[in-house]
Amino acid sequence: MTTTAILLFSYGTLQDKKVQVASFGRELRGQPDAMPGYRQTILEITDPEVLATSGRKYHPIVEPSADSRDEVQGTVFEITAQELAAADQYEVSDYERVSVQLKSGLQAWVYVRA
Repeated sequence: MTTTAILLFSYGTLQDKKVQVASFGRELRGQPDAMPGYRQTILEITDPEVLATSGRKYHPIVEPSADSRDEVQGTVFEITAQELAAADQYEVSDYERVSVQLKSGLQAWVYVRA
């Protein structure tokens, strides 16, 4: 991965090829990574567009954990600024985009509980 690229870490539906094609017009290629210090729970989605795109009523969501040993597994993708804007459109208001350091040392955008 190049240092100037925009990195997006996904632990949920943005790893789904169908969601990627619907949101970005292409399948993304990524590599496994993890987000230390966070824990994953489930969120009920009510937005009709997101439900139609993902086909799932419940999506994972992450938040900081009190247990430093917790980590969330996922995939880090290299995307364009236009694709990052598309990801912002896809995510519902329960999520906010923040920059985190991944277990690999890479700095990436990720959507966490707002």
